[in-house]
Amino acid sequence: MTELNPAIVWRHFDTLCRIPRPSRHEAALREHLQQWAMSRGLSTEVDGIGNLLIRKPGQHGGEHAATLVLQGHLDMVCQSNEGVQHDFLQDPIQTTLEGDWLRAPGTTLGADNGIGVALCLALLEDAETSHGPLEVLLTVDEEAGMGGAHGLQPGWLTGKIMLNLDTEEWGEFYLGCAGGLDVYASRHAAADAVPAGWVTQQIRLTGLRGGHSGVNIHEERGNAIKLLVRVLYQLERDTGLRWAHLRGGSARNALPREAFATVALPAEQQCALLAGIDQWQTTLCAELGDVEPQLQLRCVPTDAASALLPPSEQRIWSRSLLAAPHGVHRMSQKVAGVVETSNNLGMLDIRPEGGEVNFMVRSLVDSAAQALGDEIEALWSLSSSQVRIEGHYPGWAPNPASPLLAVCQEVYQQQTGKSSKVQVIHAGLECGLIQARYPDMDIVSFGPTIRGAHAPGEAVHVPSVADCWTLLQAIARRLAEVN
Repeated sequence: MTELNPAIVWRHFDTLCRIPRPSRHEAALREHLQQWAMSRGLSTEVDGIGNLLIRKPGQHGGEHAATLVLQGHLDMVCQSNEGVQHDFLQDPIQTTLEGDWLRAPGTTLGADNGIGVALCLALLEDAETSHGPLEVLLTVDEEAGMGGAHGLQPGWLTGKIMLNLDTEEWGEFYLGCAGGLDVYASRHAAADAVPAGWVTQQIRLTGLRGGHSGVNIHEERGNAIKLLVRVLYQLERDTGLRWAHLRGGSARNALPREAFATVALPAEQQCALLAGIDQWQTTLCAELGDVEPQLQLRCVPTDAASALLPPSEQRIWSRSLLAAPHGVHRMSQKVAGVVETSNNLGMLDIRPEGGEVNFMVRSLVDSAAQALGDEIEALWSLSSSQVRIEGHYPGWAPNPASPLLAVCQEVYQQQTGKSSKVQVIHAGLECGLIQARYPDMDIVSFGPTIRGAHAPGEAVHVPSVADCWTLLQAIARRLAEVN
């Protein structure tokens, strides 16, 4: 990809693709970037949580301008389609160029937020653009709970204006985002033996689009966990099947694309099971065919189950999951067309000894996030399940009077001849947590066009990356002039 333009940006993104960076495994990349920065004479610091801060003096007349903070996160969502062999702890991301789009077939690309990080590194490297002093904050663990931003300490940053480069629609400036929290419900069980004469099958629901649980939640895409539980609920009544293993989803902030159930049932019920699967395939395609054209439900033989979830536990799980909320809970009454509160039933793993399910709640209103979290907790508490709510992070309240926004909009108009849009995003950004530590920080977010973030096939629009680079340079020059 180093032949793409601007080369200074794509060279850094190529590095990010070559060095694995799952959440909580960013150390190798951080150490590489720290050595790179030090080799260029830039000062670096790493805080106790693992965030990296790189400082660069102002240049070409900006030496005494106000410090500009640039911010992105080092980690990426790691997802691959079933059957794709990729070790995200060891293997580099494989990329392919399809027209104007760079994507990673079968896996996530990491453009979220790798392109933003690459833009930051490019400005650190750029010897030509005039700009004020730079502080580049690269956080860790954003995708798995915003651990880096949670651990950020007051007083580390000196700048009071910040560009976050973690949004995914070119031509839009973001001034606010949702906060959120996670709800985990779990249960323990004593496994049952498999009755004699029973056979084992695996029911597979695959082919869904998945996507970002904040950006795509309003599009009514299918949730593989919810759909498969619905199928199992009815097939349990028809065939008497029992669960050996039920799993779905691989990231709390991604819409589940696939779910798998290993079940056991009397041998004489196999024909009824297969007929039921065929009927459900027809039903689900009729309901969701327009939005999920690749949906596939099928049943395949598998290795014999060694144990089963007890019937009483299976009833609790199936009914609780069937009743559990997922999707848009409320649209904003203040920002037209924007989701206020939502919930993603994102990950599930149930075995004969018990299991755990995760719900990620997002809201523009912190109290509304807590209220929905409490509703989910109450549902699971009815069955005496163990429930915990954790990982709360605040929303980022919009400031339409932001002086930084005015500069960004003016520069964008001059660069493109078009008016930009100002948005509030339902996805979570680190801006709210950073502003909580630095209340006087004026923050604006922008980025290139990315499609399918958090899902295999994620793609970034190559021309929009060049547009972002030109805009970032121009904003840096303007801020060096006005400050």
